[in-house]
Order: sequence, then structure tokens, then C-alpha cells
Amino acid sequence: MDEEAREDARRWLAEEGVTRVGEDEWTDGEHPGQRITTADVAVRWADQVFVDERLDPAGQLRLAFGLLDLLDVYWVTAEIGFPLADPEVGLSAEAHWDGYRQRLEAPEAGEALTYSLWVDWFEDARTSASAFAEVLGRDVDRLRADAPEPLLRRAGRVLEVSGPVPWPVKEPALRAAAGVPALHREVFRGLLNGYHSVYGDLEPSAALALLAALDLPPDTEHLTPLRRVLTAGHANHYRSRDAWAAATSHGSDRHGIP
Repeated sequence: MDEEAREDARRWLAEEGVTRVGEDEWTDGEHPGQRITTADVAVRWADQVFVDERLDPAGQLRLAFGLLDLLDVYWVTAEIGFPLADPEVGLSAEAHWDGYRQRLEAPEAGEALTYSLWVDWFEDARTSASAFAEVLGRDVDRLRADAPEPLLRRAGRVLEVSGPVPWPVKEPALRAAAGVPALHREVFRGLLNGYHSVYGDLEPSAALALLAALDLPPDTEHLTPLRRVLTAGHANHYRSRDAWAAATSHGSDRHGIP
């Protein structure tokens, strides 16, 4: 989160008459007696950032990310992504991904950001590989136990939602992260989501080898059933719907789909 950009977004909204008056209550200045939600603010105002002629494209993008920091609503990420598809807008893809990387490295990262990575970038076969490269893939060689904490935070957050990323694209990052004890939980979550996501992708034997390399508590929820389905050669819950039920039908392993 960029506190300065967040404050700029708050001021920009205030200039438009939009101010926060409660936990999830805002006034838009036009109807003083009415209240709107944070989601309403995002839907009504996120697109207006990119038509503010007082700002150049770089300034608009920075303000949009500030609005995301302020509101933490998924729709803001959608509006941030739309201009990339329009070459006439002149929005820098590098600046776009810089905004993602910066926030993924912050001590606190909004849920909207990682959700957008999952549903808008990683689930889309046209963008999955390039997006993964931008937010983590190019830094695989830096994933070591002594790596800077911000990089480890970014790696963990990306790996957790990497389920839909094609296995050949994400495997090098997963293998590197398996050598970093601080990332073992996130590697596990990435493998688990790779199995359970509708668009998830993993290679059972390689994923099983990665799972064996992780130092996890033996009672980690879903660990045993995941090991069982991978051992049986199953790659995805939705292509073998009965496999998970069978794997969880053994006493304490009876956990549902996460």
C-alpha cells in the first residue's frame, strides 16, 4: 500500500464531494442525506480517474492505484486493467505491473489486488504466463532464504493464487520457493489451489515431489488428502470429482474442498 497515493486519492474524492462518514458509508456531495457504500464509490468513480485531464496517463494510473489502496474494492483493479487494452491511452504496462509488485511487497496487501491477479490475469490463458512473469517469474533466481522480506511477501502472495497458472510457467518459482522455509505454507496453498481451482493446472508427480519437500505440520488441513490424490495421479478436482471425496473419507482427513 502506498500511503501517499492513498491520501492523494482521498483528497481527489473530497474535491469531487465524496467523503467517508462511516466504516462503509460515504456521501457523494450531491445527496447529503443519503449514504453510499465503499463499493458504490468504486463503481461510480474509478473510471473517472482515467478521464481527469489534469493528469497525464502516469498520474492517472498512480491515482487509480491510490484509490485501490483507499477502497480495496475489486472493481478498481478492473478499471486499472481496462486502459492496457487501448493503445491510444498511452498507459505504461511496466508502470501497471510496478503498481502490483509494490503492493504485493507491502506489509499489508488488499484482498482486491490478489483476487484480481487470480480472476483477471491468471485464469485468462492469454495473459496468465506474462502476468506471472511480471509479478514473480522474472525474480525466481532471487528466491532464497536470505531474500529481502518484501520479495518473500510478494512471492508468497503470488504463489497462493497461482493455481490457474500453467504448470510449466509456475513450476520453477514453486521449486525455488520450496527451498525457502518461510514460503512452505504458500507453496502448499498454491498446490492445493492448483488442484481445486476450476482452471487449476499441475503435474501430479512433480507436485507430489514438491509437497514432500515442504516442512509442514503433519496435521495441516488438506495435506493428507492432497498427497493421496496426487499419488493416485489426479491433476484436478473437476476432472476427477470422486477422488477428493475418497481421499477425505479416512477419519480425521475428512475435510471439504477449501
